[in-house]
Amino acid sequence: MIQLLGFVIVLLVVSGALLVSGGPAVFAALPFELALIGGAAIGTVMIGNSAPVAKAAFVGFGRALSGAKWTKSDYAGLLTLMHELTRRAQRGGIIAIEQDIENPDQSDLFATQPRLQQAPQAVGLICDSFRLLALDPAMRERSVSYLQDTVGEIVEARQRAVTALQTLAAALPALGIVAAVLGIIKTMAMIDQSTAVLGEMIAAALLGTFLGVFLAYGLVGPIANRFGQIVEEEAVYLDTIARIITSYTQGIAPRTAIEMARASLPVGLRPDVSDLDSRLKVVRLEQAA
Repeated sequence: MIQLLGFVIVLLVVSGALLVSGGPAVFAALPFELALIGGAAIGTVMIGNSAPVAKAAFVGFGRALSGAKWTKSDYAGLLTLMHELTRRAQRGGIIAIEQDIENPDQSDLFATQPRLQQAPQAVGLICDSFRLLALDPAMRERSVSYLQDTVGEIVEARQRAVTALQTLAAALPALGIVAAVLGIIKTMAMIDQSTAVLGEMIAAALLGTFLGVFLAYGLVGPIANRFGQIVEEEAVYLDTIARIITSYTQGIAPRTAIEMARASLPVGLRPDVSDLDSRLKVVRLEQAA
């Protein structure tokens, strides 16, 4: 993963430069400064955000390095599942998929896509949309706005965690200054010491400013940026669901709707037509058995 490689490069380059230019006093103060700035950073995230948002922000560090959740294979599985749902609903009405949308955890059709089953927001978008269509036929005319609003709300909630990390990156230089000021206060309290001692103490104090700027622009800022990209990339998965359900409400044939959704996907995530056809054949054979 290129993000992990970049993370290692940044740490090696900066730590190497610090090793060459820093003295014993700087390295002696490093654990304290990191603990001070890091602890204050964690606290600021917790103060400024709700518990779910703060948790999502902390998880975002790992997500930025691991990459987006959904792969080309996941999209192929989603298209296959949505094809079967819309095909059955078109032939037998919503009642034909009632058991699937009411109990997706026990549905044989949803069981073919275990990674989708582990994404409650995606499952909820599918099931709630078909359930509303069954309860109110007029929802067919309002499905576009409903799906757009629902997907927008989900993405907006995820973006709050991104904003929390961006705010943290903006605050880190100031937290570094706080650590540096504390070091200067300590130095001034020992002003009667020799210049050699004072020089080491001032160097250790300035380490706080260095760490604050480095963490802000070298690590947390780029991580927040990458996390934001991941949120946008994963929103495509929800958009695909919304696109297919909208096509169903407009009476478009399931295979045509699936192909339209497939064609709209980014090239790197777009399943091959042959792969999709093979999956659809397997599902039909399993249902016929």
